[in-house]
Amino acid sequence: MLWSATQPTERAVAERSRVADEFRARLRARSVTVHINDSLEELGVILDAVEEFELAVQAHGGDLMVDEPPPGHPPEPDNPDFVLPTRHSGESATWLATRIQQAKHKLQRPRLQH
Repeated sequence: MLWSATQPTERAVAERSRVADEFRARLRARSVTVHINDSLEELGVILDAVEEFELAVQAHGGDLMVDEPPPGHPPEPDNPDFVLPTRHSGESATWLATRIQQAKHKLQRPRLQH
């Protein structure tokens, strides 16, 4: 079989697989549910959204170690808005990333003082 520019090399396939495994591990370490069929691109979008959310929490005085519960425990945050949204059963990677981005935007909105 001749090599084709449109076919990824074994090295490229192995590298994508390694990066996807790294992204999955980083997301799982943050208690984010990932699925085996989540693509590398989807995992990257979720990871970007999670990291941006965490930065927004920190910018608003949140402590990620306090606000994120250990796996299997209910959250007890200082502020419920500081809790990373969890993935619903059957939820796509794209929709999860969208909900995380919405939660980040909610944190960034100015709050009205009474």
